[in-house]
Amino acid sequence: MTSTARPAKATGIALLLASSLALTACGAQDTKETPAAETSGSDAASPAGAVADPVVTTYDGGLYVLDGETLEVAEDISLPGFNRVNPAGDDRHVMVSTSTGFRVLDAAGGRLTDIEFAGDKPGHVVHHAGRTVLFTDGTGEVTSFDPGDLAGGKPESTTYASPSAHHGVAIELANGHLVTTLGTEEERVGITVLDEEREEITRSEECPGIHGEATARDEAVVVGCEDGVLIYKDGAITKVDSPTAYGRIGNQAGSEESPIVLGDYKKDADAELERPEQVSLIDTRTGTLRLVDLGTSYTFRSLARGPHGEALVLGTDGKIHVIDPEEGEVTRTIPVIDQWREPLEWQQPRPALFVRDHTVYVSDPATRQMHAVDVESGERLASVTLPQAPNEVSGVTR
Repeated sequence: MTSTARPAKATGIALLLASSLALTACGAQDTKETPAAETSGSDAASPAGAVADPVVTTYDGGLYVLDGETLEVAEDISLPGFNRVNPAGDDRHVMVSTSTGFRVLDAAGGRLTDIEFAGDKPGHVVHHAGRTVLFTDGTGEVTSFDPGDLAGGKPESTTYASPSAHHGVAIELANGHLVTTLGTEEERVGITVLDEEREEITRSEECPGIHGEATARDEAVVVGCEDGVLIYKDGAITKVDSPTAYGRIGNQAGSEESPIVLGDYKKDADAELERPEQVSLIDTRTGTLRLVDLGTSYTFRSLARGPHGEALVLGTDGKIHVIDPEEGEVTRTIPVIDQWREPLEWQQPRPALFVRDHTVYVSDPATRQMHAVDVESGERLASVTLPQAPNEVSGVTR
């Protein structure tokens, strides 16, 4: 289907570009891919529901589609290169960031479709209020579509051209307004909020190194800075400063069940690789920020939210730390895997987690295992050993 353009108002790890490495732990890919089994539409791939509640994990050279209950490998899809996965926003599809753009995986059908949103350096994927928004770093293009239309082929979409290409992120709100980042390839500085016609409503350039996005209860949007966060709520942008001079919050996890956003927290600007042991909690009601000591380090793939808004952090001690966001305290821990250490290069496999309903899925590259755990009881629901080490983990939503 056609795409309606909305112009801007204003103007194998070593294979990756060094500039992408310097920007973020959300880089693009430059490895060419070879053809995989494809279908032009999701329903044509296989009978609906062929893979129940699929979970998808990447590995070096492909994707595993797992049965969401047993974790058995339902499909092994060859896809060379460093690929990334995110929920598409429906109960069937997953977005796969490849060397050529965002491709659509029919996870329930166990097949990679030929639906693609082509672009250089595909970056963040954000689903909110029935819209899925893609940000293409190499061009600055923002693409928005209804994921419910994916079953019929490539959906109709709207696009917005950022004034400059940069590693960014965007979210479309329920009223059609767009919150998107401001920056260039050299510097990222803040956000702009655009109305349905993509005319600017407000902006802030008080967010050096802006990175990441999360949405809390009442559609409060939080984006991270090197010295705090910006909160966009009720038509206004508020800056919340970090308690330290350098206090980078680059990855966040939000929940519609909670007004508080979970973020990471790094305070050593000169570290080759900081292994933080504190997380941040940003209260969107009061515009305040507090830090929580975990007693263990974690990585950018360690943050998630539970079914009731619990803040979940997978520590390098192998445990999921469950935090009450209102109290700002770790209430319990769930042992899942052995102790591990974060690798220096962000593309290298490290444990990750993906939460759906009451189940948290945890990968363990060291043992090539995937685990499913009940968030509330801590019960191990299933475990499987995969042929190759898993890297990123995602799945369909319900």
